[in-house]
Amino acid sequence: MNNPENTILTEKSDVNPPTSPKELLEQLDSLRIAYTLYEHPPIFTVAAGLEMERDMPGIHCRNLFLRDKKKAMFLISAANETAIDLKKLETLLPCDRISFGSPERLWDNLGVRPGSVCPYAMINDTERLVTPVLDAYMMQGEIVNFHPLINTMTIGVSPQGLLEFFRSLGREPRIVDFS
Repeated sequence: MNNPENTILTEKSDVNPPTSPKELLEQLDSLRIAYTLYEHPPIFTVAAGLEMERDMPGIHCRNLFLRDKKKAMFLISAANETAIDLKKLETLLPCDRISFGSPERLWDNLGVRPGSVCPYAMINDTERLVTPVLDAYMMQGEIVNFHPLINTMTIGVSPQGLLEFFRSLGREPRIVDFS
């Protein structure tokens, strides 16, 4: 395991995630949210997933865990091809001096490690400290693909199914046009 991201994943291996992928999928099943599950080797970056994603229909997405100078936190979920300008994002959200959140803050607030960040991690934000933000372009697709709390799987779900998941948590994500 020479990959530094793998090191982050194993440093705290004695700590169990607050919600397992199995529990998440059971929740989606109980909500009758249809999804397609794909299992694959770990994917840590958008570039690493390009080859595997060819056989998965729909929009492939990435996630950014961000915070601003006032420590407000945001989880941005967007299509891989959507350009995200952090300076422009400061006016869209609005926030000030936005930067990436640390792996420790990510774990403490969303219960996932780098490489496994996804909108489904909002299930672990019981204190509602993270604002979910969805890409308007992504939400116009038929299927959106995300990891289900772990980067060795991907699930494809309709944008409506994703919104139903958020609503089951009592959350209404912000939908933002990043163009």
